[in-house]
Amino acid sequence: MSETADWYTRFATLEAHGQSAIYEEWAHGVAADPALLELIEQLPRLRRQPNLIFGVSRFLGAPVGPYGPWRDWTVAHWTSVYNDALVRLTQTNEARRCAVLLAALARIPGPLALLEVGASAGLCLFPDRYSYRFGDGELLHPLDGPSAVLLECDSSGPIIERMPRVAWRAGIDLNPLDVNSAEDSRWLETLVWPEQAERRARLLAAMDIVRADPPLLVRGDATDALAELAAQAPADATLVVMTSGTLVYLVRAERDRFASAVGALGARWVSLEAAGLFPALADQVVAARGPQLDGKFALSLDDDVLALAGPHGQFLDWL
Repeated sequence: MSETADWYTRFATLEAHGQSAIYEEWAHGVAADPALLELIEQLPRLRRQPNLIFGVSRFLGAPVGPYGPWRDWTVAHWTSVYNDALVRLTQTNEARRCAVLLAALARIPGPLALLEVGASAGLCLFPDRYSYRFGDGELLHPLDGPSAVLLECDSSGPIIERMPRVAWRAGIDLNPLDVNSAEDSRWLETLVWPEQAERRARLLAAMDIVRADPPLLVRGDATDALAELAAQAPADATLVVMTSGTLVYLVRAERDRFASAVGALGARWVSLEAAGLFPALADQVVAARGPQLDGKFALSLDDDVLALAGPHGQFLDWL
């Protein structure tokens, strides 16, 4: 089996299974389809991602349903899919990740200056503007009352009872998205998997919140743009660098360089990334939960893993 075929098989079994029957079928179909794999392998490696290929094809008008019609459309329109896949990014801006990020942010004395790397449209820069329910706990609302967005997260441990006070929010992205742009908004919506109507409704409601108070978003490299943007944070706020599902797109040397850059700032670092991404953090998880890390993210604060989590904020399994 080729590396690309294996990638699609793992996506089907570890990510799409139980979340999207359509994407699961498409991914298994691609993995067993030499002709389509040959087309996909014309792209640079990181552009072959299932989420990107599936999202781009849907954005361009591919039928959403059984594998066969989708496959035939994608092959027939491959030039358009190829060209779009070269310029678009999988910028899944899942607001529910804030439920997991909040578990770390609530431990940091405020006020906070939030700087998100890989911010997409900035939806995760507003943890203080959403309402939450952790497990069977009481609702936690913003200071000015209930939000139009309720983020629910299963939790095995302590209930978060304190909303962070955010004084400043900004983000870096290779291609920042503007929620006031119809095309950018449609791309964000397309990145939601086909059957996930609840997730789509949450995205639309979160975009309305961001439209009312857009954050500062700058175009740049994760590491190279970091210090200049961080210098704009208010001096009387605690600078917190956040990453969620972003660093997997950097090669190992770039991830290490980014970690060094965060350390040089003297900032706190809240990370929600694949559990095996950083060896030192992975060792903590393996010691607590064993070696089966596939499909799980680790929530960490600085050098300490606090919990395992769902990639889209579905659950918190406290260590």
